[in-house]
Amino acid sequence: MRVAAGQAVAVSGDLEANVRTAARLTRLAATQDVRVLVLPEAFLTGYDVAAFDGPLPDAAELDAAWLDPLREEAAAGVTVVVGTALTRDSERRLSQIVVRPGGAALAPYDKQHLDGLERTFFGVGDHGTSITVDGLDLGLSICYDGCFPEHAQAAARDGAVGYLCSAAYFPGGAHRRDLYYAARAVENGMYVVLSGLTGRCGAFEFIGGSAVFDPEGRPIARLGEEEGLAIADLDPEVVAQTRATHTMISDHRASLGPRVRA
Repeated sequence: MRVAAGQAVAVSGDLEANVRTAARLTRLAATQDVRVLVLPEAFLTGYDVAAFDGPLPDAAELDAAWLDPLREEAAAGVTVVVGTALTRDSERRLSQIVVRPGGAALAPYDKQHLDGLERTFFGVGDHGTSITVDGLDLGLSICYDGCFPEHAQAAARDGAVGYLCSAAYFPGGAHRRDLYYAARAVENGMYVVLSGLTGRCGAFEFIGGSAVFDPEGRPIARLGEEEGLAIADLDPEVVAQTRATHTMISDHRASLGPRVRA
């Protein structure tokens, strides 16, 4: 299955413009036979204090016309996973919207680990989420989630062969960004698709770095700070072979017992 990590500049607070950009990247992905496109954290609203503190789309209104440009391009056969800030039952969340080729749109996952200024505006999600595309399970993740090994491991132990990460990294974060997601791949013997926000959004600057990592943690597609798609083929047989050779998932122990100081 062909997957892509997309990146572009988001405009702070301009939902219409960002949906158009997401639709354009989806159209490009469809021309290259991509089946799953991952877009950055908070991409539809923009990652910016002014956007987070302003009006947000509602998780209960994803069938409304504002999302139609993205729905129309996804109809070519692309499942789109895109980050946004939104309201859910009057609470604010950092979430991922999933748009299916048939037109259905839902927001099945809210970020479980908030970082920095995010804690001022948002509440945390209370569950992990995987989606299924072409019979393959894919775990969902938003930026700081991927810094916690147990988050990706939970998806892998639940059957995920890929881990889809919407992210937004600031200047100075490139080393940790590249290390975290390669580690999540090799620890779990699965693909990691990382989509990073790039360019200026409101008061902030972002560094892109979208990539696809194979189950050994190697980057097999990568972008710098330019707009575009990092495209790679996800092969479940490679996942199976990697996990058969490196058995950390099957060797996982639910408990290491009490800790003793000697």
